[in-house]
Amino acid sequence: MSGVLTDPQEQYDLITKNLQEVLNPQIIKDVLEKEKRPLKLYWGTAPTGRPHCGYFVPMTKLAHFLKAGCEVKVLLADLHAYLDNMKAPLEVVAYRAKYYEFVIKAILRSINVPIEKLTFVTGSSYQLTPEYTMDIFRISNSVSQNDAKRAGADVVKQVANPLLSGLIYPLMQALDEEHLKVDAQFGGVDQRKIFVLAEENLQSLGYKKRAHLMNPMVPGLAQGGKMSASDPNSKVDVIEEPKSVKKKINTAFCAPGNVEENGLLSFVEYVLAPIYELKHGSGFQFHIDRPEKYGGPVDYSSFEELKQAFKDEKLAPPDLKSGVADAINELLLPIREEFANNKEFQEAEAKGYPPPIIEKKKKEKKVKNKGTRYPVDSTANKTAVEPDVQSTTESLENTTLESK
Repeated sequence: MSGVLTDPQEQYDLITKNLQEVLNPQIIKDVLEKEKRPLKLYWGTAPTGRPHCGYFVPMTKLAHFLKAGCEVKVLLADLHAYLDNMKAPLEVVAYRAKYYEFVIKAILRSINVPIEKLTFVTGSSYQLTPEYTMDIFRISNSVSQNDAKRAGADVVKQVANPLLSGLIYPLMQALDEEHLKVDAQFGGVDQRKIFVLAEENLQSLGYKKRAHLMNPMVPGLAQGGKMSASDPNSKVDVIEEPKSVKKKINTAFCAPGNVEENGLLSFVEYVLAPIYELKHGSGFQFHIDRPEKYGGPVDYSSFEELKQAFKDEKLAPPDLKSGVADAINELLLPIREEFANNKEFQEAEAKGYPPPIIEKKKKEKKVKNKGTRYPVDSTANKTAVEPDVQSTTESLENTTLESK
């Protein structure tokens, strides 16, 4: 990644590049043009499920922010992870937070992004202070139950009988903007309702309004839905083995000519294309090692060319899957190598995601049927035998009487 930009317009263009939506863009422009200082922003992630390839999307944006001269904080939201329907105890969440930090740094290094200017912050390092706790009480007095529930609907796990923790979650995310002392918050478009909650309520506490930057969500491998850390069938983990990657990609939904509901094409557009540009400065290159009998290897020099070829069915689903699987495995290779050579990285993964304990059920002892001495059904035997016993008894009595 080349040098840091200094022109305010170029900085703004790079900060907002490839985003789906920006709320309050004027705040960003004022910081760059009028205050003439670096934009301060943060990106938060709750360490719940194992990080997946969708994390490359925010990583490319972190690269853009750093090149634009921004001061970037990465929030490892451990308490948010705990509040999200108590997916794991705090002891396990602590290891997951460490694992996420290893993964994020490994991803950034793999795409040639310098991490020296990144600041990592753990949520519990400031969210347990008296000041933060008081702000929770204060914002609770201005946000209704319905507003809090609506804000977290796309982020917090929804269950039939929700816990109060799901209502606290969005309130804390709104307050993080003030307590991290930033100008803007960056996240996926699924965070939009929480961003709006922050905009509508922070000023009532005497805090300033922030800008909000949203990247698009990478669709999952199945039909519909996003790539989610909690759904193993929708994602590819960042340390997934090559064979497993190919197997998952081969089972991904990919209908011939369908470019609208195609998670593989979206992955190329939102992950592979920006990463190629980061590594090479510009351009696009996508190679598919297609068998000779189907036309031989093919290269695409733009995403639109690739998309059109698939739409026109000049590129078959098996060939697109093969190209995406090869590209993902190449992308994940340096991360897998870093994981294999780092004991602390391995420990964080092992203790953060221990194998589930399966309780063995005790086998119930079956009552053995010892049967009877008669080789027939016991009920039938009883009815058949009883008359014979009676007649034999009577015969014996008669014999006794006669002998007398």
